Formats: sequence, structure tokens, C-alpha cells
Amino acid sequence: MSQWVYPAGSTADAEFDTRILPGSAPAGSGIPGWAHTGLQVSDLAAGESRRVETGDLEYIVVPLAGAANIEVEGRTFALAGRADVFSAATDVLYVPRGSSFTLTSVAGGRYALCSATARATRPAAYLAAADVPDELRGAGAASRRVRNFGVPGVLDADSIIACEVITPAGNWSSYPPHKHDEEREGVETSLEEIYYFEVRTEPDAPLGGDAFGYQRVYGTPQRPIDVLAEVRSGDVVLVPHGWHGPAMAPPGYDMYYLNVMAGPGETRAWLICDDPAHAWVRQTWAGQAVDPRLATTE
Repeated sequence: MSQWVYPAGSTADAEFDTRILPGSAPAGSGIPGWAHTGLQVSDLAAGESRRVETGDLEYIVVPLAGAANIEVEGRTFALAGRADVFSAATDVLYVPRGSSFTLTSVAGGRYALCSATARATRPAAYLAAADVPDELRGAGAASRRVRNFGVPGVLDADSIIACEVITPAGNWSSYPPHKHDEEREGVETSLEEIYYFEVRTEPDAPLGGDAFGYQRVYGTPQRPIDVLAEVRSGDVVLVPHGWHGPAMAPPGYDMYYLNVMAGPGETRAWLICDDPAHAWVRQTWAGQAVDPRLATTE
């Protein structure tokens, strides 16, 4: 399991608190067997910068907290960001392969650089927070909010797919368990996936607590994998293949996760297949209301 679970700080270097890149990236930055997706996360003070040469990777810059200015090949993009991942969606910036960018924090904050191997070069593109599709998915204890800022049809890219999910305390998401590790036309696409977590004590709860959650990944007889991880803010779980879910937010603690996906296929598509043993759960949602706590975020 340790090959696929990385506690906060365990992949840190001098510039990033989290640094996971495909194995084809510079020596020392890759995870064995990890080929297509990457994630770098850094806390920056006001005015502090990070410069990135994209090389063969395309990027989506996602402010987790705070505003930033990003210079890309002589152009400057201002990202308004947000107070934190639970409060609202954020504007994001797509940066193509074969370029470079410098991210500078305006007043301090935390920033995620999602990346994926890319074959084609597209222009840099800004997506405003108001244009991020906001989906309420599931119902009852399977209710969650999905912000689809980096999916096909919303953000143009070569291979990267990215989104973020809010799961209220006591709820399950990434559920029913599903997979996307085979190329089956019109049914399923082969995509690696990164889960980056942040968790918090519910806003109305007394001060204190030790916010945590759980993530499950399990395989098929042909491609086994077995992960049941306790996760806290800053932790990462990699999903190379297999069924994944649920992501569980225990009572008292809200969960956020950022997903980054890409794969070897020539078509950029996010097609999933539910575990047949649990797919029936979707049918129960029709008779349940969506968790009303999700109305409190934008």
C-alpha cells in the first residue's frame, strides 16, 4: 500500500510540499510505475514565486487558497483564487507543454499545479470561477459537490482531466466504487488518478478535533491492488488501476479532494465503469434528497 499512499510532506523538496510527477519527468521526481499524471502543491508567502518549465507536461494551476499572478511567455494572468477549498470554486489557468510559467502569490496562499503528459500544444487559457460547472451528485449520505473545472467540454487540453469534490461530514463519495483502467470504446477509458486531500472540522462544531477521512482502492483478479488509507490534509493517494471508492468523510469532518487524471489513450475522455456488485446503489438516489449542507458552498 505504501507505494500508492503519500502522507503530507513525504514527497516534499525545497520548493514544493507535494511533488509527484510522471516517471518520464526529471530524475528523482517520479514514482515507479507512474507514467501520466503529476501534482505539485506549495504554500507561498506574499510575493513569493515558483517558476516551472513545463517540458512535455501540460498544467492546470489551481489556487487552493489565495490569489496569484501567473506570467506565461510574456503574458500575465490574474487568478482571484478563494479563501479556502471549502468556501467556493476558483478560477484556474491552463498552461501548455513546451512553455514556462511563474506563479507569484499576491498575499500568501496555497497552490496546486496539476499536470499530465501531453502530445499536442494548445494556447494558455483562463477559466473564470463563474464558468466552472457546479454539480450536486448523488443523494442522502452519498451527496457531494463536484466542481468540473478541468474536464472535456469545459477546458480545452490534450490529455489532462481534473476536478474537485466536497464531501460533507458523514457522507461517502467516489461511490459506488468505479474504475477507468481499460480502453473500451464508448464504455471506459484508461486513466491514472491522483487524489489530493484536505479535511476540516465541521464549521459548527466546537474547536478542536483531528480531522481525517478514508480512501479505498481495490483491484481485479487480473490486476490486484489493496489500499485502505486514513487520510489527512495534504495527503495523496495514487490510483494506477482498479476500483476506487468510497472516499469517506467521518461524522464531524468535512472532506475535500482534488482529482488529476490522464492516460495513454489518444482520446481525452472520462468514461467510468461501476463495480457491478455495488452499481445498484445509484438506483436508490431517486427517492432521497441531496444533503442540504451542500447549499452552503458556492
